[in-house]
Amino acid sequence: MIETRKKPEKIAKKDAIFSPEEEYQNLFNAIDSENSGKINYQKLIQALKNMGIKTDDPRLVLPKTNKDGDHSDITLEGFKKIAQNTTGNLIKNAITGEMVVPDFKNFSADIEHIYNKIKENVSGKVADYIPQLGRVNPEQLAVSICTIDGQRFSIGDAETRFCIQSISKPINYCLALEEHGEEKVHSHVGREQSGIGFNGLVLNDKGLPHNPMINAGAIMCCSLVKPQLEMADRFDYVLDKWTKLSGGISATFNNSVYLSERLTADRNFALGYFMREKNAFPEKTDLVSTLEFYFQCCSIETTSDAMSITAATLANGGVCPLTGESILKPETVKNCLSLMSSCGMYDFSGEFAFTIGLPAKSGVAGGLMIVIPNLMGICVWSPRLDELGNTVRGIDFCKELVKTFNFHNFDTLTSGLSNKKDPRLKKNQSKINDVINLCWAASEGDLQEVQRFIARGIDVNSADYDGRTALHLAASEGHLSVVEYLIKHNAHVNTKDRWGFTAVDDAQRAGHNQILEILLTK
Repeated sequence: MIETRKKPEKIAKKDAIFSPEEEYQNLFNAIDSENSGKINYQKLIQALKNMGIKTDDPRLVLPKTNKDGDHSDITLEGFKKIAQNTTGNLIKNAITGEMVVPDFKNFSADIEHIYNKIKENVSGKVADYIPQLGRVNPEQLAVSICTIDGQRFSIGDAETRFCIQSISKPINYCLALEEHGEEKVHSHVGREQSGIGFNGLVLNDKGLPHNPMINAGAIMCCSLVKPQLEMADRFDYVLDKWTKLSGGISATFNNSVYLSERLTADRNFALGYFMREKNAFPEKTDLVSTLEFYFQCCSIETTSDAMSITAATLANGGVCPLTGESILKPETVKNCLSLMSSCGMYDFSGEFAFTIGLPAKSGVAGGLMIVIPNLMGICVWSPRLDELGNTVRGIDFCKELVKTFNFHNFDTLTSGLSNKKDPRLKKNQSKINDVINLCWAASEGDLQEVQRFIARGIDVNSADYDGRTALHLAASEGHLSVVEYLIKHNAHVNTKDRWGFTAVDDAQRAGHNQILEILLTK
């Protein structure tokens, strides 16, 4: 039982104020639709699943099974215990839809639709220049999503492990920044696009690698990550960071890929010696150990589910959504995402920034990590690559993603002219907002804004909560040009509001005779 005080703490809930006891009861009733006084365990799990909360979420504390291995029905007291033991307000927010993607079920359905569409693309080929990667089944495909509230969705081969390869680069860059700071790190590596291939044998005019997202820059960053430690401890440090970034899902190591990569590493050794010739490395850098460390980092394995959580941690300013642990400083993440935006996609980086407009990093094992700041992280894994080394289906996914949702960095500039979905809004909230904004523009006489909404396909006869249409408001306020435009676009003159008035009544009452004449002729 919960101990109640003489004056229970009041919790504001929009227009109502509930005590903690009342709030628990309301949440319980939302699932107990039959008013039986009990909740079926599976019904609770389904409610959480619909909001993207998985049963393996470390924030969630669920009841244990009974002696028969089943779950008993949950009473109000049992529900309160679950809610109290679960981290933060996760149960409350999931049931009430107060999460960053409130209609997660429909959002997931849209992602599944995109998945099925890109699955049909079988072009490209696996990275056979590294023998072990060349043996991976090219048909595999996974898409995973994790929001900054820890809402997750995966489809396809989401639990199959793959090598992160170049996706190790942004994380190692972050670790170097955390240890040494921006000034020190960028005294050894630049932050401009190279304009050449990711393994190009070239440095900038200061004799430094162009950025941390190409091989030369990644090798340089490896020289800065815990150089004082023994090799085994350095690698354990990085592996542990990957595990923490993904909310506790263990990152592993593929020794056969490491050996295969080391055997075919002539270009990377050449890059290392070239940088040493230019005195680019920090003092006392052991070049061979640094290269071995780089190969090991590229050979870390994870799943698309885990990598989406890592991406969400970056989207959340370095705080893991599933554990609440601060893994990286916000300033570190800001610098990393800036370089992922400009340099993360090999020679396709400029085109990707233009068409997709999101920070991302690809790897030649077919992984693609995408970050939507303050919203979510995404991972796509499909081994077939294009001629630039990026996953073919991953690029297709990104194109369909920004075609469907307003995720491009600059979509806010065209929001009034776009039919893209905004998953941040509650179900139907986008349509409601459009109607309200159309009516407001009509009341202000903003013809250009009215034209934009009509061009987007908003119903000209949509009404606000008082049943008043754009024509009602334009007629009432005396905006002749707006009235003429709305009538030309089939606005109904005789639509009545909640008080039974038409646009004709509004124009007559306000004394707008010219508008009244126009309305009476229709």
